[in-house]
Amino acid sequence: MMDHQISVRILDKSYQVKCPVDMAQELQDAAVYLDQHMREIRDSGKVIGVDRIAIMTALNVTHELLTTGRKENKWVGVMAERIRDMQKKIEEALTITEQEEL
Repeated sequence: MMDHQISVRILDKSYQVKCPVDMAQELQDAAVYLDQHMREIRDSGKVIGVDRIAIMTALNVTHELLTTGRKENKWVGVMAERIRDMQKKIEEALTITEQEEL
């Protein structure tokens, strides 16, 4: 797959980034997301300097990612337990049915 160079704009600065053609829109979306979060931190006035804004944004976005991942993992665990319970009930029902047929 060929790489495609696109321009993204973050905090009023333009960056040229290469990515696979089929991922260009996802990269644009990520840049918009990053820009919005960086602007929120900058506009809060609590953090000064692009480097510090970038670090704070990276920490916040990483926290969001990890928190979401943990929630999804917990959900997967709950669903796996439900599936095991259903399988057990199905096996019990099949055993009863087999015994009745004998």
